[in-house]
Amino acid sequence: MPDQLPPLQTLRAFEASARRLSMTGAAEELHLTHGAVSRQIKMLEGHLGVPLFRRLTRKIELTEAGASFFGTVTRLLSELGREAEAIRSRNDTTRLVISSGISFASKWLTPRLHRLMAQYPDLDVHLEVTDTWVDFTKSQVDVALRYGGGSYPAATAERIMNETVSPVCAPQYLERVGGLSDPADLEKCQLIHEIGMTATWERWFALVGLPFSKTRGAGYSHGSMSIEAAIRGEGVALGRSVLVAEDLAQGRLLAPFPKARLDVE
Repeated sequence: MPDQLPPLQTLRAFEASARRLSMTGAAEELHLTHGAVSRQIKMLEGHLGVPLFRRLTRKIELTEAGASFFGTVTRLLSELGREAEAIRSRNDTTRLVISSGISFASKWLTPRLHRLMAQYPDLDVHLEVTDTWVDFTKSQVDVALRYGGGSYPAATAERIMNETVSPVCAPQYLERVGGLSDPADLEKCQLIHEIGMTATWERWFALVGLPFSKTRGAGYSHGSMSIEAAIRGEGVALGRSVLVAEDLAQGRLLAPFPKARLDVE
């Protein structure tokens, strides 16, 4: 196999020349002379047994074989670069890459990261915010925080907190609707829905022993968005206890029925 592979430096010279369609430009990029780049490409063409460029007056063009080879070389060099960076990152003991879901990051994690940084001042903390699952075998992420049951391939999972939901709304909204003394009073309110959440309004109404008929209302894909809508006074949201804790403490939200809490599975 090694005898069949061309020297790496010839591939770098070819990739740069093909991308820029200029050996002079490739030489400047690679900090080589024009003659050195030209010799490396001729060495590569001799190794492959076909011309990769058409040498024209003051310019070069890729041959059919050169264009095909360029796509493969570009992909492989990119993969090598990414893997080298991944290996360097794994050996970097001063960097901690945390991946978090969008709502959890914005409403809970980000305001608290400064505590971790203060406790470990030599640690470089990088936060990646996404709701997609993390493949630890292909990413540079060290730890991921996600909602779920804990069964994740190639990962060790640990539950860090439990969560409940209960109705929350802004003080001005509560005043506007004349108060909420009983869950049945929610019939006069605009309900805010979090799309995809298993702890739904229907389940919460069942918890308090009431029929559920208000299926309409604003829907948001993320809990942080539904909470912000409630803060703006758009209606009553089912607030995740972890995500609304700070807003309740600061008085931006109120919980009219604090004892009627539905567990989040």
